[in-house]
Amino acid sequence: MLPDKKLIEPRFKESIERYVNHKIPTGSFLEAVLCNNLKESIGRADFLSLDNLPHIVAYLYNDVPMECWGSPDKVNKWLEND
Repeated sequence: MLPDKKLIEPRFKESIERYVNHKIPTGSFLEAVLCNNLKESIGRADFLSLDNLPHIVAYLYNDVPMECWGSPDKVNKWLEND
């Protein structure tokens, strides 16, 4: 199955929206995804999270501002800015 942003699980979409809109940190799996750390993302994922990973990345790529994800530095700056 190809990555499709419409197939992101609601729990991940909601957590990402809280992160983007209210600067609320996500769990460790999504934090690794936001930081663009594939090794940590896979290591922190449960089976369902791992299965949804391509759809999460598709959602980030298409719907989330690049200023708040893509590296640990971007994630830290996003959470620190008011």
